[in-house]
Amino acid sequence: MVVLIYMLLLLLPAGFSIGSVYLTGTRILLACVIVPLAVRLFCGHFGRIQLTDILFLLHFLWVGLSLMINNPEQATENAGSIGVEFLGGYLIGRAYVRDRHSFAALIKILTTLIVLCFPLAVIESQNGTSVPIQLWQMTGLSTPPDLSIDRRMGLERVQLAFEHPIHWGLFCTIATSLYFVGLARQHSFGLRLMILAVICASCFLSLSSGALLAALVQIGLILWGFLCRRLAQKWIVLSVGVVALYILVDLISNRAPIQVFMSYATFSAQSAYWRSAIFQWGMVNIWSAPVTGIGLHDWLKPIWMHTTSIDNFWLFIAMRFGLPAFAFLTVGYGLALWRVGRINFQEDPTLRQMRRGWVLCFVGLSLSLTTVHIWGAIYGFVFFVFGAGLWMLDETPSSPHEEYPI
Repeated sequence: MVVLIYMLLLLLPAGFSIGSVYLTGTRILLACVIVPLAVRLFCGHFGRIQLTDILFLLHFLWVGLSLMINNPEQATENAGSIGVEFLGGYLIGRAYVRDRHSFAALIKILTTLIVLCFPLAVIESQNGTSVPIQLWQMTGLSTPPDLSIDRRMGLERVQLAFEHPIHWGLFCTIATSLYFVGLARQHSFGLRLMILAVICASCFLSLSSGALLAALVQIGLILWGFLCRRLAQKWIVLSVGVVALYILVDLISNRAPIQVFMSYATFSAQSAYWRSAIFQWGMVNIWSAPVTGIGLHDWLKPIWMHTTSIDNFWLFIAMRFGLPAFAFLTVGYGLALWRVGRINFQEDPTLRQMRRGWVLCFVGLSLSLTTVHIWGAIYGFVFFVFGAGLWMLDETPSSPHEEYPI
């Protein structure tokens, strides 16, 4: 029930301010559960305490330390909002998604919400008006601004109930492999293909290259898995190929491979150049304050760069809060993906498909986050879904004869 309420609140873009603190439905829910869930997690109520749990807590603590050093007058408010969204979302996933049944229910809720919202997304793509935001503005409550962004491909960019079209696109793209692969044992191929088409169309209407990149990477990995299904070491072969390609690009290009990648992961040459410049100057800022970061202070950039946005989530973390915060987050994130991916679920086809869907989702999302930044509701949601997959580390596979339908 908590998971259902949380996901419904994601699509209710209403909030209010108490002093300088802005509260939304998701923030209120997460603030109410974060402390009791954290206590229960470290008391072992949600399976074994994982190293990722400790590293994520250390990440939050370092973020708080960075803010106290750099922006003491704003530390409490900003560290509190980051903690509520990051740790709160993660803890709800860890606490309330503890087996294959609840994981399948999560996927079905997410997919149902995307399908139900698809007509609203189509309407917004034509007239540029977010129906949920317009409806909630009539109540007198505060809502995210209904952004007016330049059209792309003759369409308005859809943000639906989120702060930015990128966030709506990411909300949809998370369901790509989670649904198509994760529920392969429960839904027919034809049904999954139709719903996948709706998911991808909803993602496309955000007209965000970052969100589309995540979806395309997941689809590519799904196709690789199918075409090489008889190859026992197919994922190792693919990983070695990616590393070899990275080294080759590094040798033959006068730019860093990550910059080359970003130049092809955008809608326009202008966006590619802009993101490349953000990366270059972001690295300058990181090395100017590698331990505690620059906090909320304005970052060093060329005079012609008027934007304050940093379109790279991983770069943002390292730049704002320091390399230790970046290391705690990325090591915890990567370690969990590696450990879940290495579990032997060969005798349990249902669990194997769920695991593959979750891992492919976050592989695609990891690449996407090098080209976009996340904050607010979608920030908490990403780590909610991440935490929702860690029950697999405690799961005992069942044999095909013992398997029961979901």
